[in-house]
Amino acid sequence: MDTVRHLGPNWYATVMGTAMVASAGASLPLPPPPTVRAAVWALSLALLAALLVARALHWRHHRDQARAHLLDPAVAPFYGCLAMALLAVGGAAHTAGRYWIGVPAAVVLDAVLFGAGTVVALAAAVVVPYLMAVRHKVGAGQATPVWLLPLVAPMVSAALGPSLVPHLPPGQPRETLLLACFALFGLSLLGTALMLPPVFGRLLSGGPLPLALTPSLFLVLGPLGQSTTAVGRFADVAPGVLTGPESRALAVFAVLYGVPVLGFALLWLCLAVAQTVRARRLGMGFSMTWWAFTFPVGTCVTGAASLARHTGLVAYGVLATGLYVVLVGAWVVVAVHTFRGLVSGGLLAAPRPAPAELRRARVRTTSGAVR
Repeated sequence: MDTVRHLGPNWYATVMGTAMVASAGASLPLPPPPTVRAAVWALSLALLAALLVARALHWRHHRDQARAHLLDPAVAPFYGCLAMALLAVGGAAHTAGRYWIGVPAAVVLDAVLFGAGTVVALAAAVVVPYLMAVRHKVGAGQATPVWLLPLVAPMVSAALGPSLVPHLPPGQPRETLLLACFALFGLSLLGTALMLPPVFGRLLSGGPLPLALTPSLFLVLGPLGQSTTAVGRFADVAPGVLTGPESRALAVFAVLYGVPVLGFALLWLCLAVAQTVRARRLGMGFSMTWWAFTFPVGTCVTGAASLARHTGLVAYGVLATGLYVVLVGAWVVVAVHTFRGLVSGGLLAAPRPAPAELRRARVRTTSGAVR
């Protein structure tokens, strides 16, 4: 069982990125063939099952390493990826997997994974910040976009939950789920709003991230694109759930919120691309952080597609399609590198000592935060 000793929770990003390729394609004005999306979803489901088993073995046989991950401020936030992997596969079952397993089975699978993913998401949103404050004792100089992961997970629940609303009995069950998703939206949005300033401040005052962490800049796109998607889906289902002006208000809110937030997401995307190009020129090699090129970009695809539906503007449909092409290209590149790393054994080997620039970044903290 030594093979899984260094298998961290960050590996769930492979599931998230793969499921996003399937689900984001369904939102496009001209979606890929259903069989292709269903095949990609099936792959994400297989990856999820394999990782759940492997991580269970990790906890069973390497509990010391698992506990070390929880106490490591660089690894613990990735527990949010477990929640998002469950949610992403469930959501993709609804939009892509139903072509193979049928609508009833897809709805049941989505409901089960949505429930489990939401519970894990809420737990991660509480436990990881608690550990950061009490046990990790991180300093401002250690802030990275990875810190956002446990806070983004409830936003994924908020964006995917509305698809289950029409399958509930009319009345209070539907309204309860819709408003619960809206509460998850607020929880994640406010948490992200508190966490993002130190991350951005660290970039301005501390200089560029270490080369290996540069792709994590794309993680900031996650709460931006996913929240735009969420408000659009609230507006989609509201007419069958809410009565009176609330339904129309959500439709207006989907545009008034989504347009500026997606605009900021595109600004951040340009910044992240520029820094990634720089890092690549300086010798950045492949690592699992490259999976940040997939799921966060996919949230911008679904966000742009949502705005295309609610504004009727062709430009947003074109934007969604263009970003989807980028998503698929990034997924292919990262998946190939990951497969090669698995075959060679390099990705599951013991981590190498931190590069000098990463060690310097860790030292630029208070003495109590140095680890």
